[in-house]
Amino acid sequence: MSENVLKIDHVTMQFGGVVAVDDLNLEVNRGEIVSLIGPNGAGKTTAFNVVTAVYPPTNGAVYFEGKRVVENHPRGKMKKLYNGGHADEYMKTIQPTPDKITKLGIARTFQNIRLFKSQTVFDNILIAEHMRRTSNLFTATLHLNGSEEAAMRKEADRLLHILELDDVRDELATSLPYGKQRRVEIARALATKPSLLLLDEPAAGMNPQETVELTSFIGRIRDDFHLTIFMIEHHMDLVMEISDRIYVLDFGKLISHGTPDVVQNDPKVISAYLGVQEDE
Repeated sequence: MSENVLKIDHVTMQFGGVVAVDDLNLEVNRGEIVSLIGPNGAGKTTAFNVVTAVYPPTNGAVYFEGKRVVENHPRGKMKKLYNGGHADEYMKTIQPTPDKITKLGIARTFQNIRLFKSQTVFDNILIAEHMRRTSNLFTATLHLNGSEEAAMRKEADRLLHILELDDVRDELATSLPYGKQRRVEIARALATKPSLLLLDEPAAGMNPQETVELTSFIGRIRDDFHLTIFMIEHHMDLVMEISDRIYVLDFGKLISHGTPDVVQNDPKVISAYLGVQEDE
């Protein structure tokens, strides 16, 4: 029996009268690479933002490692505006901040790379490692955290070596070619020691060769770091080659899910991407 790492349960995300994600249900099992695809504006990044607590959902729940970590229901003015279902099933309010979600073991990258512009590659990784530090202001002021800091620096160097970035260790992260910047962003996410990695369009802006290299890279980090990966991507060659399963959104609603073979031959998916030819 497959073990859920992530479960999205009847999640609706509504902004005023606009429903961006409509009653979404999906599961990501341990060790899988699962892709979320759909046309622009389908609600993919909104779903990621709900999982990572950037947005509290209007309704529904998110489970991580079997524990309910996010939950909400329509309140205030939204009670009258709410257009979704299942509003009576989720009466608790669990709204962690994004840093709490990261500490649980969920890390993410962004469609638009968000590296620390004035920092080196090494410092970008080291800053992420500080998320799990045990020292506090008192011990840091008295320089009692030296051993922990040394261990984090050693781990940052180890991570850069594994990901073949040690040759650019001391360069400004934003001075690198786009493909390497993306690797640095993924390395920074891995520095938080996640069990679930969310990749938001990792191949965006890459040329064909960089995309081929990224495909191999994602598969390798899944295996080397024992990760589960949940990914948004528009490059269908990458999606079809690397995904164990695929979910498809269109106008916020789930229209298909299954293996790559099932999804790419689904008429609803073909219609969503290519449109339906009208009869003359």
